[in-house]
Amino acid sequence: MGQYDVSNTGYFGRYGGAYIPEILQHCVEELRHSYRTIIDDPTFTTEFEDLLQNYVGRPSPLYLSRSLSKIHGCRIYLKREDLNHTGAHKINNAIGQILIAKRMGKKRIVAETGAGQHGVATATVCALMGMPCVVYMGETDVKRQRPNVEKMRLLGAEVRPVMSGNKTLKDACNEAIRDWCCHPEDTFYLIGSTVGPHPYPDMVARLQSIISTEIRQQLTAKEGKPTPDYLVACIGGGSNAAGTVFHFLDEPNVKIVYAEAGGKGIESGLTAATLNVGEEGVLHGFRSLVMQDSDGQIVEPYSISAGLDYPGIGPLHAHLVKEGRATALPINDDEALAAAYELNRLDGILPALESAHALAALHRLSFKPEDIVVLTLSGRGDKDMDTYLKYAPAGECPTDFDTIRLNVNHHSDI
Repeated sequence: MGQYDVSNTGYFGRYGGAYIPEILQHCVEELRHSYRTIIDDPTFTTEFEDLLQNYVGRPSPLYLSRSLSKIHGCRIYLKREDLNHTGAHKINNAIGQILIAKRMGKKRIVAETGAGQHGVATATVCALMGMPCVVYMGETDVKRQRPNVEKMRLLGAEVRPVMSGNKTLKDACNEAIRDWCCHPEDTFYLIGSTVGPHPYPDMVARLQSIISTEIRQQLTAKEGKPTPDYLVACIGGGSNAAGTVFHFLDEPNVKIVYAEAGGKGIESGLTAATLNVGEEGVLHGFRSLVMQDSDGQIVEPYSISAGLDYPGIGPLHAHLVKEGRATALPINDDEALAAAYELNRLDGILPALESAHALAALHRLSFKPEDIVVLTLSGRGDKDMDTYLKYAPAGECPTDFDTIRLNVNHHSDI
């Protein structure tokens, strides 16, 4: 049995399914009965692949970082999703889903966003396809991701700040689902990650699987073999991680490492490391690992990264970690910031804070000289400039990771 096997009801092992209000039953069932037929249709494939190539700019490069390779004593490649149009992996899924929505006759798009990258990608494809778009975003994220908010508005999207809860990604998801409940016939909920009721986790993983398709092709060209020894990706809900591992799940020699948001430490109570501290529960229409208290109430997540502070995890990833196929490392804020400064100074690449968690995970691992590591750089850091400037070490920034981390950790807010 393959590790990616998903049941007809959307379960990866114990995790997944569709736990939804009755008003959405028809919408979800309509999508479940349609999405595979649409995705497998040659006309869809042709249009999707054409847009990925000529609009998004795929294939994204697989870049050998000689500086990181020297530091870690192996060969480290960066899968440059940050070079996609709109600056992240989110555009792959947004294009695929809006093509599905159009084929289903939907007239209006709603979406949620945390870091703003999915919101920008959704607003972009809605502008491309001439469809109205409403993006829900927690007020906290609206403030810390202002450049992406303005991009969405320039693209014609209506950005609705969410004032409830922690005012972050979880709360934006709640409001997007409420909107969908109020407009079930004409509205398509364009989910940004491998979360939500079935078929969303499976559909998003399939649309993002272009990442692992290209990794196999590019490694074959560069290294003479299609498989790395390690795959490393940051993970919140899990879309870039799903795309990274999709075509390697039945390759047992490929080690999978997820970097999730440890925040200020998993024992601090200020964390979003769901794979490490979560327990089985239901959130946003699916069963998975969830950050919750003894009464089953959601515990508010925390991360310096707006795209990783989600209190759940995609069911595929929960299954892979619980089965021992993948390892989840909690990366604290200071480690992520230090890794971002390190890559910026050594390679001239400023990563998104989300991607910086994956980069920091490299310092937790031990490699052999012959190891080939592929790390998915899921997004670029333009949106996080205010945060990077706030915590930047004073004066000339050193290139030694431990020194950078020490300087960052001395900041009063960390």
